[in-house]
Amino acid sequence: MRFSREVITIVIIVVVLAVGISVGLYHLMKRTPHLAEPVAAHCSVRALGFDLALDPEQAQIAATIAAVAARRKLPERAVVIAYATAIQESKLYNLDYGDRDSVGVFQQRESQGWGTKKQIMDPVYATNRFFAALVKVKNYRKIPLAEAAQAVQRSAGGYAYAPHEEQAKALAAAFTGRVPESVHCWYPSGGRTPAPAPRTEEARKQLARALGSTTITSRRRGWLVAAWSVAHAEKYGLSRVRYAGASWSNDLEAKGWRTGDGSGTGKVELS
Repeated sequence: MRFSREVITIVIIVVVLAVGISVGLYHLMKRTPHLAEPVAAHCSVRALGFDLALDPEQAQIAATIAAVAARRKLPERAVVIAYATAIQESKLYNLDYGDRDSVGVFQQRESQGWGTKKQIMDPVYATNRFFAALVKVKNYRKIPLAEAAQAVQRSAGGYAYAPHEEQAKALAAAFTGRVPESVHCWYPSGGRTPAPAPRTEEARKQLARALGSTTITSRRRGWLVAAWSVAHAEKYGLSRVRYAGASWSNDLEAKGWRTGDGSGTGKVELS
């Protein structure tokens, strides 16, 4: 009987310790959720009452479309039409597959004369081809969005573009630079010390390929460049973008741009 009580006492102590350790681990995991669920790279767009979540590829595609439109001196309406089309066709991804030989952001087809598959898979090329066709559509700025998009795409379901119009307007307001400080991204840097040098010259070269001249001639153009840079931050290892007294940094805790850093409007600073 004495032996049984000792065994029972030991069992009780072991159970209490196990419960205590389990409770402690539970609360520790609650306090540090990043240990249990690593945070993936992500972007957000806040404009016109929308708070849209994008991943970096979608943000890069959106920024590229806006830059190509600016190079071609097209109105914001053209960008809205392009976004609604791309959202429907590919969800703003550069897909290497599709219906029959359709590929790319706009699901253009080599057999329909849009270019070679390699060309269509280049978002800058694909966007230029889309806009070249769009500007030939009579009154494209005034007719319903779905009609304008369908005139370019000649899709079997042209009605499907219209539901994306409001989201496309928010994206266009942000990426064309009309609404400042509206694009924010974050990506895991890996904690490497020292951090690899940002590839700022490569970033500027690729921006110029879409935008043409990277000279800042207006605040709106400056914010377009800033939005493009933030969207491409992970690709080129950028950790900070500064423009017009505001700065973006690759900080998971940051909720957006921070103001009061003293940067001017003559150029967008990358680091």
